[in-house]
Amino acid sequence: MGTLTIRQLNERTHARLRERAARHGRSVEAEVRAILDATTGRPESNILVSLHQAFAPEGGVDLDLPARTDTSRDVDLV
Repeated sequence: MGTLTIRQLNERTHARLRERAARHGRSVEAEVRAILDATTGRPESNILVSLHQAFAPEGGVDLDLPARTDTSRDVDLV
């Protein structure tokens, strides 16, 4: 994981970051990470969450699950 140091940050900008971080209930460092993640294209959720959000308003999707016919097998770990 990389480290980033920002020098000569304007005091007004730093104050606004502190306010924003407080509104979101996190540290300034965590707020800056969230801002960088959002602006560099990192998705806020994974594909499964996105699919759930897409289908939840429609009541979900019913899938036909085939009956399991396979019986369990012993595993030889030696």
